[in-house]
Amino acid sequence: MGKMFKSTVLLVILGCCPVVAVCEAELMVFPAKGQTPQQQSADEQECRNWAINQSGVDPARLSAPASSANQQNSRPVLRGAAKGAAVGGLGGSLGGEFGKGAAAGAAVGGLVGGMQNRRQQQATATTDQQAQQIYNQQIDSYNRAYSACLEGKGYTVK
Repeated sequence: MGKMFKSTVLLVILGCCPVVAVCEAELMVFPAKGQTPQQQSADEQECRNWAINQSGVDPARLSAPASSANQQNSRPVLRGAAKGAAVGGLGGSLGGEFGKGAAAGAAVGGLVGGMQNRRQQQATATTDQQAQQIYNQQIDSYNRAYSACLEGKGYTVK
C-alpha cells in the first residue's frame, strides 16, 4: 500500500473514534466489588459526566494539537539568495562588477534566509511543545477525575 493511502486510512479511522475512548483506553477498570457489566457501564457514564464537570475538560470535544512543522516554507535559503543576488548585482553594477556583486549578494542572502528559517523552526517547535503540554495536562486532569469517581464507586483503576 502507498504511504498516502495508509495515512488516509489512519486519519479516517482516528476520525471515527471519539477522543474519550483514547483517554480511557489507557485506564484499566476492574469491578472490585462484583459490579455487573450493566452497572459498570452506567457508573462509567456517570463518572464521565462528573469528570467533565470537575476537570472542565470534555475529551470528546478536545482535539490533539496539530504540528505546524508542515506549514513551513521549504525554500528560505533560495529566496534569500535570489534577493541577495538582485541587490548585490545592482550594487556590483555600480562598480562595474555585476557578477561579483550578484555572487556576494547571493551568498549573504542565502545565509540570512537560512538563519531566519532556523529561528522560525525553533519558534514553531517551542509552540508545538507548549500546545502538546497543555493538551496532556487537560487529558491528565480529566483522567484523574474519572479515576477518582470510579474508585469512589468501588472500582480498581490502573
